[in-house]
Amino acid sequence: MENKNRLLLIDGSSIAFRAFFALYSQLDRFRAPNGLHTNAIFAFHTMLSSLMERIQPTHVLIAFDAGKTTFRTEMFADYKGGRSKTPDEFREQLPFIKEMIEKLGIRHYELANYEADDIIGTLDKMAEAPDVNFDVTIVTGDKDMIQLVDGNTRVEISKKGVAEFEEYTTAYLMEKMGLTPQQFIDLKALMGDSSDNYPGVTKVGEKTALKLLQEWGSLENLYANVETLKASKMKENLIADKDMAFLSQRLATINTQAPIEISLEDTVLQPKKIAELGVFYDEMGFAQFKSKLLTDGAVSDDAIGIKEEISYELVSDDSVSMEISPDDFFYLETLGENYHREEIIGFAWGNVDKIYVSKNVDLLKQLNLPENTYDFKKNRVLLNRLGVQLSVSKFDAMLAKYLISTTEDNKITTIARLFDAGYVASDEEIYGKGTKLALPADEVMFEHLARKIRVLAQAKPKMIQELVDNEQLQLLNEMELPLAEVLAKMEIAGIFVNQQTLEQIGAENEEKLALLTREIYDLAGEEFNINSPKQLGVILFEKLQLPAGKKTKTGYSTAVDVLEELATMSPVVAKILEYRQINKVQSTYVKGLIPQIASDGKIHTRYIQDLTQTGRLSSVDPNLQNIPVRLEEGRKIRKAFVPSKNAILLSSDYSQIELRVLAHISGDEHLIDAFNHGADIHTSTAMRVFGIDKPEAVTPNDRRNAKAVNFGVVYGISDFGLARNLGITRKDAKNYIETYFERYPGIKAYMENIVREARDKGFVETMSHRRRKIPDINARNFNVRGFAERTAINSPIQGSAADILKIAMINLDRALTEKGYKTQLLLQVHDEIILDVPKEELDVIQKLVKETMEEAMTLAVPLKVDENTGQTWYEAK
Repeated sequence: MENKNRLLLIDGSSIAFRAFFALYSQLDRFRAPNGLHTNAIFAFHTMLSSLMERIQPTHVLIAFDAGKTTFRTEMFADYKGGRSKTPDEFREQLPFIKEMIEKLGIRHYELANYEADDIIGTLDKMAEAPDVNFDVTIVTGDKDMIQLVDGNTRVEISKKGVAEFEEYTTAYLMEKMGLTPQQFIDLKALMGDSSDNYPGVTKVGEKTALKLLQEWGSLENLYANVETLKASKMKENLIADKDMAFLSQRLATINTQAPIEISLEDTVLQPKKIAELGVFYDEMGFAQFKSKLLTDGAVSDDAIGIKEEISYELVSDDSVSMEISPDDFFYLETLGENYHREEIIGFAWGNVDKIYVSKNVDLLKQLNLPENTYDFKKNRVLLNRLGVQLSVSKFDAMLAKYLISTTEDNKITTIARLFDAGYVASDEEIYGKGTKLALPADEVMFEHLARKIRVLAQAKPKMIQELVDNEQLQLLNEMELPLAEVLAKMEIAGIFVNQQTLEQIGAENEEKLALLTREIYDLAGEEFNINSPKQLGVILFEKLQLPAGKKTKTGYSTAVDVLEELATMSPVVAKILEYRQINKVQSTYVKGLIPQIASDGKIHTRYIQDLTQTGRLSSVDPNLQNIPVRLEEGRKIRKAFVPSKNAILLSSDYSQIELRVLAHISGDEHLIDAFNHGADIHTSTAMRVFGIDKPEAVTPNDRRNAKAVNFGVVYGISDFGLARNLGITRKDAKNYIETYFERYPGIKAYMENIVREARDKGFVETMSHRRRKIPDINARNFNVRGFAERTAINSPIQGSAADILKIAMINLDRALTEKGYKTQLLLQVHDEIILDVPKEELDVIQKLVKETMEEAMTLAVPLKVDENTGQTWYEAK
């Protein structure tokens, strides 16, 4: 059999929209480091990867609708007129989906006045020409495409999300519906299409339309014989709506002769742009896609660079005389990332002219270590394990790069590229990744370390100059570098975790799970695997006959959002939701934390100082900033976190710090006045926005809605997002937003001014000159520009709040050290600081912490700190 080319045609508009709603319930979880929603991008990528692997196409094109106005709207003004406004959270992702497609080596195309269907239909007909040899697969969420099915073309319709498809061939269409592809057009003509907003014939649904077509064959033949039909209301409707039926036929017919300016040759699948994809995955926060890119071993010319020669001196003992110059850099290497557990495998120091390398760790106890480094905090913790006290660095290249640009990672390979500082391979190339992670030959590692030193030394002058130009050198020297020392001390200190308490909580959870299991079995009338979505679907939707969507190839959806809608209909669903919540706590936080307890009885988390674009800290290994607090089962985990002997835990938490920052930087007199008079800000907002005269008249629901508006509107939430959060109509949400800006004109003015400033400068800044570039602020694309504007608005607020907390931590650590207190900072969780305080120091420390935090920065409104103490973190929160 002759090999054919395989053409994959994807309806990008339809599939992207389905991708958005496939992960709609996780909208808030899927965000890029810069705040962009990414659920549609992630789901689209997942679908596309699966299709490419399964179909193995030689040619691919993804078609998009060019806009709302097409030749069909000229025929019928209300075509697609019933569709609601596209959610902003989806629209902002569409340009990035297209960017991703390009980097994957795939062509996308749109044509003014035509729909994606017409582009696909035209290319499909090109592929049927006698002089070409193609098998065609069309992927869409729109059944209109079924009319394109023929001997060489199959159409796959997305049935659920973007993972499951129903494949239509001519044989399957005939078997399922008793229709030919051409008759499918007439089916739509008779029954209409609610999605595209054309009515067809009144009171004629799919069942009636199928019966008519099976009897008469076509729309034309039906109307040629309509008078022979027996008298009925259906006959009257057919006659009365004849013009609409034939108009609907024309609307449903795909134009296979669209004036496209591309050919089949333009759809040839191109190689992936590996380097650009890697950067894109970093920007989107798609670590698993980036990891696969690396483990696949893909490389490109762009990623290789120029590998110049390098020399270094290997030092095996202390017999070599070494002078340390002010320009020297120092670098420590570990094989894994968690330096609390990893050993030092090698180190290097030197400058552009002279570089030393070694793996004799004992040397580190004798060297006068240079004050220029990369990742001071890591070095500080590692050397502390050797009994070496590293002084605060004068320059940290990782943190300098982070301040200069937050849009890319801060790896040394990135520094080399951005500052034209020579060649260095990636760590993945030298050490491997995942199961392939391993030590290379000594000479390979030594050369790698030497190249890192040279890159850092060559990049420093350029980085310093850029920091000076950006007015950020003070931010590095007085905030980030001192903070790195504070964080290192916190990581070294760790926090005691009572393993017995975790085990007791685990045992209680197991009892609850066992009880819930029995209750679920009793309510279901049989035993089954509660953790199996397939078995659960059968119980709920077949045995108990609860309402469900259509059954897919793998079963019914039992996602959280589905079960939450069913919880009021059946007690078994509520029990299953409770089971899932406890099981999640058990697996992630009870069983997950126990292995993280070190031999000293403590957990030593790592704080990531150079990740977020707003300046906020992150916690990993384990993430102690993410222990659940909304559910009691989650809060109980904090009972295991305890102070040292004869001490108590003190939790100090900034109250509404971001809204206070907003009041300051916007200068809004109403918001400032409310804070200065100690009013409950959400109650105050409810009164102003909802027209309530007295605070006592504000209901809990009013306050809840006002809180959502306060925290939502100023961070760019759309009427769609606010409506979703509050469970109200988009019209009401829009009214809330408009009224908010009317009542707080200073906030509106701030938003307009900061966007204008971002357009002029290309970036925005916090009060401490932390800079965030806004590259898309002048983009032509409305969605891209809109997201950039929201980013410009919220970054100074979030970033300034993060800076205030950092200043407080630095000042507090300095005060504790200078006054010789034994109190230690243990944890930082967003706006909260947790300290280990000897009981005899508690009174003075409480006063010191409150004053230090509230005086960290002077604003137009007071900073307020709430304090709690306890013998566990649970009690102190």
